[in-house]
Amino acid sequence: MSGQDQKPGNSAAGDKRSERQARSSAARVYAVQALFQMEAAGQSADRVMREFRQWRIGREDEDADMVSAEADDALFARIVDDAVNWQSRIDQMTDRALVAKWPIDRIDPVLRALFRCAGAELVSKGTPPKVAIIEYVQIAQAFFPEGRESKFVNAVLDHMAREARPEAF
Repeated sequence: MSGQDQKPGNSAAGDKRSERQARSSAARVYAVQALFQMEAAGQSADRVMREFRQWRIGREDEDADMVSAEADDALFARIVDDAVNWQSRIDQMTDRALVAKWPIDRIDPVLRALFRCAGAELVSKGTPPKVAIIEYVQIAQAFFPEGRESKFVNAVLDHMAREARPEAF
Protein backbone atom coordinates (compact mmCIF):
# COMPACT_ATOMS: atom_id res chain seq x y z
CA MET A 1 0.00 0.00 0.00
CA SER A 2 1.46 3.34 -0.96
CA GLY A 3 1.42 6.39 1.28
CA GLN A 4 -1.27 7.89 -0.95
CA ASP A 5 -3.57 4.90 -0.37
CA GLN A 6 -3.53 5.27 3.42
CA LYS A 7 -6.56 6.70 5.13
CA PRO A 8 -6.11 10.10 6.73
CA GLY A 9 -5.28 9.87 10.42
CA ASN A 10 -3.74 6.40 10.33
CA SER A 11 -0.24 7.73 10.78
CA ALA A 12 -1.31 9.97 13.67
CA ALA A 13 -2.94 7.00 15.40
CA GLY A 14 0.22 4.98 14.85
CA ASP A 15 2.36 7.80 16.20
CA LYS A 16 0.21 8.01 19.35
CA ARG A 17 0.37 4.24 19.79
CA SER A 18 4.16 4.17 19.41
CA GLU A 19 4.49 7.16 21.76
CA ARG A 20 2.33 5.35 24.33
CA GLN A 21 4.44 2.18 23.87
CA ALA A 22 7.64 4.17 24.34
CA ARG A 23 6.27 5.74 27.54
CA SER A 24 5.26 2.28 28.82
CA SER A 25 8.68 0.83 27.99
CA ALA A 26 10.37 3.73 29.76
CA ALA A 27 8.16 3.20 32.83
CA ARG A 28 9.30 -0.44 32.95
CA VAL A 29 12.98 0.48 32.75
CA TYR A 30 12.55 3.07 35.50
CA ALA A 31 10.67 0.53 37.62
CA VAL A 32 13.53 -1.98 37.30
CA GLN A 33 16.01 0.75 38.23
CA ALA A 34 13.84 1.83 41.17
CA LEU A 35 13.57 -1.70 42.56
CA PHE A 36 17.33 -2.14 42.17
CA GLN A 37 17.90 1.13 44.06
CA MET A 38 15.44 0.16 46.79
CA GLU A 39 17.34 -3.06 47.44
CA ALA A 40 20.86 -1.64 47.04
CA ALA A 41 20.26 1.42 49.23
CA GLY A 42 17.68 -0.08 51.58
CA GLN A 43 15.21 2.68 50.71
CA SER A 44 11.42 2.57 50.79
CA ALA A 45 9.31 2.46 47.64
CA ASP A 46 7.79 5.86 48.43
CA ARG A 47 11.18 7.49 48.82
CA VAL A 48 12.59 5.97 45.63
CA MET A 49 9.50 6.79 43.55
CA ARG A 50 9.56 10.37 44.83
CA GLU A 51 13.26 10.63 43.94
CA PHE A 52 12.71 9.18 40.47
CA ARG A 53 9.84 11.58 39.80
CA GLN A 54 11.91 14.53 40.97
CA TRP A 55 15.29 13.72 39.45
CA ARG A 56 14.97 11.05 36.74
CA ILE A 57 11.62 10.71 35.00
CA GLY A 58 11.07 13.48 32.49
CA ARG A 59 14.71 14.59 32.59
CA GLU A 60 17.56 13.75 30.27
CA ASP A 61 20.36 11.85 31.99
CA GLU A 62 23.24 9.50 31.34
CA ASP A 63 20.79 6.64 30.63
CA ALA A 64 19.04 8.57 27.86
CA ASP A 65 20.31 6.09 25.27
CA MET A 66 18.52 3.25 27.08
CA VAL A 67 15.30 4.93 28.13
CA SER A 68 13.17 7.80 26.96
CA ALA A 69 13.04 10.60 29.49
CA GLU A 70 9.25 10.50 29.26
CA ALA A 71 7.50 7.65 31.04
CA ASP A 72 3.99 6.55 31.92
CA ASP A 73 3.98 7.60 35.58
CA ALA A 74 0.88 5.58 36.47
CA LEU A 75 2.42 2.40 35.05
CA PHE A 76 5.73 3.11 36.81
CA ALA A 77 3.94 3.52 40.16
CA ARG A 78 1.74 0.46 39.62
CA ILE A 79 4.69 -1.79 38.78
CA VAL A 80 6.73 -0.64 41.78
CA ASP A 81 3.77 -0.85 44.17
CA ASP A 82 2.68 -4.27 42.91
CA ALA A 83 6.26 -5.59 43.01
CA VAL A 84 6.53 -4.53 46.65
CA ASN A 85 3.05 -5.74 47.62
CA TRP A 86 3.38 -9.10 45.83
CA GLN A 87 7.13 -9.61 46.36
CA SER A 88 6.82 -12.85 48.32
CA ARG A 89 4.52 -14.44 45.72
CA ILE A 90 6.68 -13.16 42.84
CA ASP A 91 9.89 -14.40 44.46
CA GLN A 92 8.33 -17.85 44.99
CA MET A 93 7.26 -17.97 41.33
CA THR A 94 10.76 -16.92 40.29
CA ASP A 95 12.36 -19.54 42.53
CA ARG A 96 10.21 -22.24 40.94
CA ALA A 97 11.34 -21.05 37.49
CA LEU A 98 15.03 -21.03 38.41
CA VAL A 99 17.33 -24.01 38.71
CA ALA A 100 16.94 -25.50 42.18
CA LYS A 101 20.43 -24.47 43.29
CA TRP A 102 19.94 -20.87 42.23
CA PRO A 103 17.24 -19.24 44.34
CA ILE A 104 16.35 -15.64 43.56
CA ASP A 105 18.59 -14.26 46.32
CA ARG A 106 21.66 -15.69 44.50
CA ILE A 107 21.07 -14.07 41.11
CA ASP A 108 22.26 -10.68 39.88
CA PRO A 109 20.38 -7.86 41.66
CA VAL A 110 19.43 -6.23 38.35
CA LEU A 111 17.87 -9.51 37.19
CA ARG A 112 16.14 -9.85 40.55
CA ALA A 113 14.61 -6.38 40.13
CA LEU A 114 13.64 -7.22 36.56
CA PHE A 115 11.93 -10.48 37.59
CA ARG A 116 10.04 -8.66 40.33
CA CYS A 117 8.80 -5.98 37.93
CA ALA A 118 7.77 -8.52 35.31
CA GLY A 119 6.18 -10.66 38.00
CA ALA A 120 4.19 -7.67 39.21
CA GLU A 121 2.73 -7.24 35.75
CA LEU A 122 1.98 -10.94 35.45
CA VAL A 123 0.34 -11.21 38.87
CA SER A 124 -1.71 -8.01 38.55
CA LYS A 125 -3.01 -9.15 35.15
CA GLY A 126 -2.83 -5.66 33.68
CA THR A 127 -0.51 -6.60 30.83
CA PRO A 128 -0.80 -9.55 28.43
CA PRO A 129 1.90 -12.09 29.39
CA LYS A 130 3.52 -12.14 25.95
CA VAL A 131 3.84 -8.34 26.01
CA ALA A 132 5.43 -8.45 29.48
CA ILE A 133 7.89 -11.13 28.38
CA ILE A 134 8.92 -9.22 25.24
CA GLU A 135 9.29 -5.94 27.13
CA TYR A 136 11.43 -7.38 29.91
CA VAL A 137 13.60 -9.41 27.55
CA GLN A 138 14.34 -6.14 25.73
CA ILE A 139 15.19 -4.51 29.06
CA ALA A 140 17.55 -7.41 29.83
CA GLN A 141 19.21 -6.87 26.45
CA ALA A 142 19.68 -3.19 27.31
CA PHE A 143 21.22 -3.92 30.72
CA PHE A 144 23.28 -6.90 29.52
CA PRO A 145 24.03 -6.22 25.83
CA GLU A 146 26.86 -8.74 25.57
CA GLY A 147 25.54 -11.55 27.74
CA ARG A 148 23.17 -14.46 27.53
CA GLU A 149 20.92 -12.98 30.17
CA SER A 150 18.13 -12.15 27.71
CA LYS A 151 17.68 -15.86 26.88
CA PHE A 152 17.73 -16.68 30.58
CA VAL A 153 15.16 -13.93 31.26
CA ASN A 154 12.95 -15.21 28.44
CA ALA A 155 12.95 -18.76 29.86
CA VAL A 156 12.28 -17.69 33.45
CA LEU A 157 9.52 -15.25 32.47
CA ASP A 158 7.87 -17.83 30.22
CA HIS A 159 7.72 -20.22 33.18
CA MET A 160 6.42 -17.49 35.51
CA ALA A 161 3.79 -16.38 32.99
CA ARG A 162 2.51 -19.91 32.50
CA GLU A 163 2.17 -20.26 36.27
CA ALA A 164 0.59 -16.86 36.88
CA ARG A 165 -1.65 -16.78 33.82
CA PRO A 166 -2.16 -20.31 32.41
CA GLU A 167 -5.36 -19.21 30.65
CA ALA A 168 -3.28 -16.97 28.35
CA PHE A 169 -1.42 -19.94 26.84
